[in-house]
Amino acid sequence: MDFDRIVAISTAYGTAGISVIRMSGVDIIPTFNQIFKGKDLTKIKSHTVVYGHILNSDQTILDEVMVTILKGPKSFTAEDMVEVSTHGGILITQKVLERILELDVRLALPGEFSQRAYLNGRIDLVEAESIMDLIHAKSEQALKIANLGIQKETSRLIKELKDKLLTIIAQIEVNIDYPEYDDAVVMSKEIIGPKTRELIDEIDVILKESAKNQFIREGVKTAIVGKPNVGKSSLLNALINEEKAIVTDIAGTTRDTIEAMINIGGVTLNLIDTAGIRDTEDIVEKIGVDRSKKALDDAVLVLLVLDQSKALTKEDKELLELTKHKKRIIIANKSDLPKALMLEEVISISALTKDGFKDLEKAILKLLSLEDIEERDFNYLSNARHIQKVKEAKASLLQVLDSIALDMPVDVYAIDLTDAWHDLSEILGERYENALLNELFSKFCLGK
Repeated sequence: MDFDRIVAISTAYGTAGISVIRMSGVDIIPTFNQIFKGKDLTKIKSHTVVYGHILNSDQTILDEVMVTILKGPKSFTAEDMVEVSTHGGILITQKVLERILELDVRLALPGEFSQRAYLNGRIDLVEAESIMDLIHAKSEQALKIANLGIQKETSRLIKELKDKLLTIIAQIEVNIDYPEYDDAVVMSKEIIGPKTRELIDEIDVILKESAKNQFIREGVKTAIVGKPNVGKSSLLNALINEEKAIVTDIAGTTRDTIEAMINIGGVTLNLIDTAGIRDTEDIVEKIGVDRSKKALDDAVLVLLVLDQSKALTKEDKELLELTKHKKRIIIANKSDLPKALMLEEVISISALTKDGFKDLEKAILKLLSLEDIEERDFNYLSNARHIQKVKEAKASLLQVLDSIALDMPVDVYAIDLTDAWHDLSEILGERYENALLNELFSKFCLGK
């Protein structure tokens, strides 16, 4: 597949030691060679670095550069590529880019290099998405997950499921299309049923472990909630070791949600310190309370803060009821004061002295089933799109079991089995509409 020639600055905008400008497309090497002074780039072997200069239109020197020649298909895009390392100034990098654009080369769209790599069969869609996961990883564990995607380990997980499905589908098709083949296994519901259940069980394990990976990759939306003046903002400040939230003895000081991010045992918590939830006639505070309730609804994890120096109040009881169906940790704050709160299954802490914080961290990891994060197998899914497609594949397999229960003909099973196979194929990008591809790759950065 031939594409036109594209170029983009691949390094971050700013002053640095070097900047890298990347080019790809048909005849890109002889095209760039027109403005290069040094060795003839058309005669250079692939994966070779060449020293030289880029020339202005009047043949004066624009910049001293190192040029890397990468010939397809052994390049990132599987096309001929040129990568130019210029001096890292903002102006000189822009001038070199403008000089290249004077040739028959256009500016690349966001993610277009990775899109070409995918369309040329160099990588599958999981690998492409894993590249961006690698760039945006916030922890060592997230890096491990991204690297498994780039190394095709995650793709193999999906391909193994696809292969098992394909074997069942193929045997059914043989029975239907070539009934005269005596050697073919007759795929009855007694055979298809157990095989389908095995696949569903395997998918259930993948979905369970993938939910944990998703926490590691994306972080966990965590709402700190409680009635006014129980120490929510003090807890936030203590967790992030920063005076981000204003703390006073006046109830209702926090009028809006405050966001911060921390890493606990390799898991990123996207913290939201909410305004104290209570009935109020104050218009501004009421808006804050409404936003707090919205943050509570959206949160995956809730840290419910109570004041253990005081007995349980009506507002506390309402919050306990409001959060009972969420992943929740009840925190009894102010352990440095005399205890008056009588409630079991709480984590006792002091936001002032940080006493009990280790217990809180352990409780969070246990609730998220990530206490074994250092030893766990990361080769599962983490991308929301991938997880949704596996769920759709499972739904199709459950439909097969329903059809078996209704004693439907075997060829009906093949329809749902094939739908499940297509759902898994879409994870790898083997069946994807162009519009969806453009939307996905548009989220990539320039030069990637």
